[in-house]
Amino acid sequence: MLLISKIPKFYFFLFTIFLTLPFLHDPYYIDIVIMTLIWGAIASAWNISGGFAGMFSLGHAGYLGIGAYTSTLLFLNFQISPWISILIGGLASALFAFIIGVLCFRLKGPFYTLATISFAELIHISTTQLRDVTKGSMGLQIPFESGWTSMIFDDPKTYAYLFLLLLLIIYSISSYIQNSKWGYFLTAMREDSDAASSLGVKITLVKMSSTCLSAFLTGVCGTFLAQYILFIEPENVLSLSISIQIAMIAIVGGMGSAAGPIIGSILLTPIGILLRGYATEISGLHLFIYGLILVLVVLYMPNGIAHSLNNLFKKKLHLKLKWRRKGEYNKNVSTTERHW
Repeated sequence: MLLISKIPKFYFFLFTIFLTLPFLHDPYYIDIVIMTLIWGAIASAWNISGGFAGMFSLGHAGYLGIGAYTSTLLFLNFQISPWISILIGGLASALFAFIIGVLCFRLKGPFYTLATISFAELIHISTTQLRDVTKGSMGLQIPFESGWTSMIFDDPKTYAYLFLLLLLIIYSISSYIQNSKWGYFLTAMREDSDAASSLGVKITLVKMSSTCLSAFLTGVCGTFLAQYILFIEPENVLSLSISIQIAMIAIVGGMGSAAGPIIGSILLTPIGILLRGYATEISGLHLFIYGLILVLVVLYMPNGIAHSLNNLFKKKLHLKLKWRRKGEYNKNVSTTERHW
C-alpha cells in the first residue's frame, strides 16, 4: 500500500485508458483515441521547453515535420525500419534545435517566438520546393505493408496501445523533470533568468538541453504520426496551424504541468475531430470553438485546467483536514467535560 500511495494518481488515469481500449470497436472512435494520445504526447514534448522553461515556441511543427520526413524518406528510399529511423529523426530534430538555439537564445519573449515561427516556415518552404526529394506539395505516400518491422498494423488498436506507451514515456520524463533539480532550474529561469543566473544556474546550458530534448521527443512523435496516417505533406505536419495547435493544447491543459498537455488534448482533440466530422456545413467551426475555449480558460483558469483542478483538490483536502481536526477537538473537549 505504501508503494501504491507514492505512485502519481495520473498514472492510474492512463492505466484506465489502457483497460478501456479492448471495449472500443468502432474505428471512428478508436481514431479519436489515437489522435488524442499522439497530440497529448506532442504537446507534452512541447511543454518541456515551452512550459517548464518558459521558452514559448510556435515552431515545433518544424521538429515534428523533420522527424516525420526523415523516417519516411529513410523507409521509402533505403528500407530502414521506422524503429531505427525514430532515433535518426529525433536526433535530426535535436540538431536543428541546437542550431536555432545558438542563433536565437539571446532573444527573449515575443522575439524568440517570432524566430521559431521563421524557422518552421523555412523548413515548410524548403520541403515544398525540394520536389525531387520530398515530392513537394504532392506529399509522400507510405505503402501499406503491415508488420512490426514497418510499424504498420492491420488492427488500429495496436496503434492505440503503442501511442499510449509513447505518451506514458513522455509523461514520465516530464514528471521526473518537474520534480528534479533540473526542473527547478527551468522554473527559476522561466520566472527570472537574471536572478537565476546570479544564483549559479547556467542559463545557456539549461535552455539548450530543454530545447534539444523537447525537439528530440517531438521528432519521435513525428515518426509515429507518419506511420499512422501513412501520408505526409508540408501542410499536415509543417504548417503554422500545427504549431499553434500544439501550443494551444498545452496552454488550455496547463503549461508547466506534466499532466496539463494530456488534459488539454483530451478536451480539444475530440472536439476538433467531431466538429470536422459532424459540422461540415460550417467551415472553420472547430477553430472558432478552439478560440472560445482558449478565451474562457485564459479568463477563468489563467494557469490552465490542470493547475485549477490541482488547487481545487488542495482546497477540498484542506477543508477535509480542517473538519477532521475540528471533530477531534470537539471530541476531546467533550471527554474532558465528562471527566470533570
